[in-house]
Amino acid sequence: MTFWFGLSDEQHWSGDPELDAEIRARFEGWWTALRQQPAEEFLATPDQALAGAILFDQLPRNMFRGHAEQFSTDLLARAIAAGAVDHGLDERLAPERRTFLYMPFEHSEKRDDQRRSLLLFARLGEPRQLDYARRHRDIVERFGRFPHRNVMLGRVPTEEERAAGSPEPF
Repeated sequence: MTFWFGLSDEQHWSGDPELDAEIRARFEGWWTALRQQPAEEFLATPDQALAGAILFDQLPRNMFRGHAEQFSTDLLARAIAAGAVDHGLDERLAPERRTFLYMPFEHSEKRDDQRRSLLLFARLGEPRQLDYARRHRDIVERFGRFPHRNVMLGRVPTEEERAAGSPEPF
């Protein structure tokens, strides 16, 4: 977590190929080794839950940018996040860290997860993150999924997605 929280806010969201390569070199081994663990293994402490959520949600988006593999541990990240929230571990984290614990709900294509994301980010009280949560929710409410993932996941766009021009991530 020291590495992740040592990055600037811009670096978290920029999509820099050099940073992606560094993250892949530093963390792909951990990601591969731990991805078969059950979510409960990451719920001993708030920091452990947060580290699991980052390892399985945020880091794959850097390590495998543009490829379906970036979404392959989303369910594990979401299960870790849900367990952490259900056990109140999130309340023991600083607000800026909670953002990354709540991200797996925002990245989910399930409407219930999107609604939970919105509630969590509203409770967090950070307007920028709440705006992103709303935008993600709106896309999933409209399309039932994130159309910008279609090509990577080999999905055929629906007529509505084609007509809308397949909303891009933000």
